[in-house]
Amino acid sequence: MYDKVMKTVEFLKAKTEYRPKVAVILGSGLGGLVDLITEKEFVDYKDIPNFPVSTVEGHKGRLVFGKIGDVELLAMQGRFHYYEGYAMKEVTYPEYVMKMFGIEKLIVSNAAGGVNRSFTPGDLMIITDHINLFGDNPLLGANDKRFGARFPDMSEAYKKNLMAKAKEVADKIGVNYQEGVYAGLTGPYYETGAEIQYLSRIGADAVGMSTVPEVIAANYLGMNVLGISCITNMATGISKTAHSHESVVDTANKATAEFCRWVEEIIKNID
Repeated sequence: MYDKVMKTVEFLKAKTEYRPKVAVILGSGLGGLVDLITEKEFVDYKDIPNFPVSTVEGHKGRLVFGKIGDVELLAMQGRFHYYEGYAMKEVTYPEYVMKMFGIEKLIVSNAAGGVNRSFTPGDLMIITDHINLFGDNPLLGANDKRFGARFPDMSEAYKKNLMAKAKEVADKIGVNYQEGVYAGLTGPYYETGAEIQYLSRIGADAVGMSTVPEVIAANYLGMNVLGISCITNMATGISKTAHSHESVVDTANKATAEFCRWVEEIIKNID
């Protein structure tokens, strides 16, 4: 794994002179942030040694290097999901590459279903914590100390100082936001009504099919994480309409201007 990661890192360092400390993973329908990045350089996943390839509609499948303000940035325009058939180590491979490339802060975003009945589609939610219901973990197997400790601490999986910065920026520029716990499930189906009742009872405010493995790996690797969900639909039993990926992406696209404005200012002001 280490040798594979370093081969990928060497390839990327030869492709760009950028050496960003901040990275962002763009969820379904939230790729519009790329339009705000200046001096862009693109690298397609399919051209990167050892990198998986995104198969989900609405995910571009490329790395974007550039700047927001004076801050150098690496953006993932498209992520990898467990439901695509990838092993957890493949799902989280980009985080290993990011760490060895020099990334210190990671902003993860996603499209999520609303479990908290006070939410409405289009809301943006700061992720305060998560619940891993994948039945799997990216850290299983032999541990390589060159990456991280065998038993990483997850007591602050989403860094409080980054949450405080996100709130400060939101209040300053007039972005409304929610806060809540994100539950990660494998998918790829939208949950049943009984499953949503269960998630509500165990403390979830939103549910989705990504993010949790990435955040586990990022914490293991020593990166500081901020998470933001776009609530694209109310979950089964709350919503009166059937779910579809098209409607999720459509709602995310409608919320993307607000999301991008917020994340742009967070990055400009990130410490």
